[in-house]
Amino acid sequence: MNGWAQRFDEVSFAPGTDGFWIVLVGALVAAACSFVGCFLVLRRMSMLGDAISHAVLPGIVLAFLFSGSREILPMILGAGALGLLTAFTTDLLTRHGKLPNDASIGVTFTFLFAIGVILVSRFTGQVDLDLDCVLYGEILYAPFDTLKLNGADLGPRSAWVMGTVALANLAFLLLGWSRLKVCAFDSALAAALGVNVVLWHYLLMAFVSMTTVAAFESVGVILVVGMLIVPANTAYLLTDRLWLMHALAVLAGVLSALGGYLLATALNGSIAGAMATVSGLLYLLAAVFGPRHGVLSKQIHQRRLRTAPAADSVSG
Repeated sequence: MNGWAQRFDEVSFAPGTDGFWIVLVGALVAAACSFVGCFLVLRRMSMLGDAISHAVLPGIVLAFLFSGSREILPMILGAGALGLLTAFTTDLLTRHGKLPNDASIGVTFTFLFAIGVILVSRFTGQVDLDLDCVLYGEILYAPFDTLKLNGADLGPRSAWVMGTVALANLAFLLLGWSRLKVCAFDSALAAALGVNVVLWHYLLMAFVSMTTVAAFESVGVILVVGMLIVPANTAYLLTDRLWLMHALAVLAGVLSALGGYLLATALNGSIAGAMATVSGLLYLLAAVFGPRHGVLSKQIHQRRLRTAPAADSVSG
């Protein structure tokens, strides 16, 4: 108990401390991912988010080779282009290649990710751009890469980047709410109402790509995929209202960031891995105890249905 107490005494969330910045970056990643992740879940495209998060690797490498820097803007542009290519190729294989959707996703992201691995090993051996950075990231180092303006330290660069991406995703959500909503629930109805379904599909994919690459350096692909899908699925089990689903997804993501940091501190383990673990635990709780779609609530409802006829016959 003394070791645990000492370890938690060292945890501080006071503004400006490393713990504060790490949790803030994780929460911003969770919010940015949840805004677009809910629509991926509703459209049953969860694995496409996973595919994009892997397939954008060659776009990142090509952007680095052409720009000669690791600045976030060329990386986002390169990843966005490959994200759109992934979505387009997947849709093309599904529509015209007579492949199931999951098979076309698997073929596309495996092929593009393999190209990215080859490009990394062939052209970036002399610079600090490797697979460990892309796949795993290290949010622990986020407080040390700070943004400076006229000599003033403005805080971690990743916090500013992810804050900007979260606001951009929120603006996209608010401006396209009605169109995104009808496309998610009934694309045929959306087309009949004059909504450009293809345009909004690729806009969503572009924002997913932007969100993925913006979070690469801080948290890596693994946590990005987790934050894109798991909080949104957790919220899906808790409500049938779309706006509330987004709010609960953001809340689940923020709790995952906070709980993951505490868990990693207690176990002296990977912070990103702990955040993903806590996110999975929250989903498990929602799957079991959810008010409408949880396992227990379904069993209680079925039991009531079975006992209702018997009660009616007795009263009759």
